[in-house]
Amino acid sequence: MKVLSQNIAFGGMQGVYSHASEACQCEMTFAVFVPPQAIDRPCPVLWYLSGLTCTHANVMDKGEYRRMAAELGLIIVCPDTSPRGNDVPDEITNWQMGKGASFYLDATETPWSENFQMYTYITEELPVFVSQHFRMDMSRQGLFGHSMGGHGAMTIALKNPDRFKSCSAFAPIVEPMTADWSVGAFEKYLGEERSTWRQYDACALVRDGARFPEFLIDQGKADGYLETGLRPWLFEEVVKGTNIGLTLRMHERYDHSYFFVSTFMDDHLKWHAERLAEEA
Repeated sequence: MKVLSQNIAFGGMQGVYSHASEACQCEMTFAVFVPPQAIDRPCPVLWYLSGLTCTHANVMDKGEYRRMAAELGLIIVCPDTSPRGNDVPDEITNWQMGKGASFYLDATETPWSENFQMYTYITEELPVFVSQHFRMDMSRQGLFGHSMGGHGAMTIALKNPDRFKSCSAFAPIVEPMTADWSVGAFEKYLGEERSTWRQYDACALVRDGARFPEFLIDQGKADGYLETGLRPWLFEEVVKGTNIGLTLRMHERYDHSYFFVSTFMDDHLKWHAERLAEEA
């Protein structure tokens, strides 16, 4: 593991690191905030997945999570959103495809399949790697994310309900199979057979029987992507009649930016901390 930077914040350590990824066949960068409580004991882990065009740095610089994470004793891991490097395929003029736009899936189509194995990276390789270097209680893990990262968090939770105890999202893409900014990427990553797309679509996963105890979703009503890309009401409808709990909060005047995310960050961290608390 390469240490790219380390800074003390709120008594904890905000670090940025990189390592050689076998899954993605390139050097991958990630950020970890370790709260001061980790000096004495392993701490629960929250995985934050970022949105389109982002890296690990967006939430680290603008998400305003460190004060509350330090207070609650939460480790926050912020992976990159895709493979990187000169040899990694990309569509330079298309921000919805390639670098910064992995959609947290395992690509099956050429030329993407060699590097774009982000589902495997997030669910298998990176957890094993970081748990070897930080004092993490891997029996208490949660997921959250923004936009494309909210999609990633929700689909990973639905597919791994025994591993994760909590999941929330800021403005998630709940049905990427039909959303404007994801259909093209899904077709290039996964091929034209849409039945294979369902494993990376939260609404489709629920329709196909996947379950997770509950979700918290915050969404701004002034979000420019609300009607064509996000559409949280689709997930609200699909969970009706299931045992999946959903708290969907729609906020007047808030948009898609990190001003919105940072406003409700404390709420999400407290919500996760309650569900990641040690059992009596």
